[in-house]
Amino acid sequence: MLNKVQLIGFLGADPELRRTNDSDAIARANIATSESWKKDGEKHEKTEWHRVVFFGKLAEIVAEYLKKGSLVYVEGRLQTRSWDKDGETRYTTEIVGESMKMLPSGGKAREGSDASRSAPKGNSRAAQPFDDGPF
Repeated sequence: MLNKVQLIGFLGADPELRRTNDSDAIARANIATSESWKKDGEKHEKTEWHRVVFFGKLAEIVAEYLKKGSLVYVEGRLQTRSWDKDGETRYTTEIVGESMKMLPSGGKAREGSDASRSAPKGNSRAAQPFDDGPF
């Protein structure tokens, strides 16, 4: 079986960094991808938003170096999780980022962001739900 996602897109806001009770880092980011086409001589564009969550050292790197407008390449996997809020079970599907590469984005990203970063192998821990749900 294969569960793999590859994205190149722009961050819509600064990443949000949180810590679990065990002080493990979790960073969340919204990444926009878009496609454009012409129909009947008229240009159309569609933007898709993706929720991406990073864990551990990679989460700390994401929070430190990525900012709103940063162009980024992310590889990961899809994950659906659930949590209870006010007695109702809620669900979300997100991308668990397993590796990330900062790309040149016309000066929008912080300087010194040319390094490629990957999550340590074997970090296949499931996302821990937060009381307030996704984003």
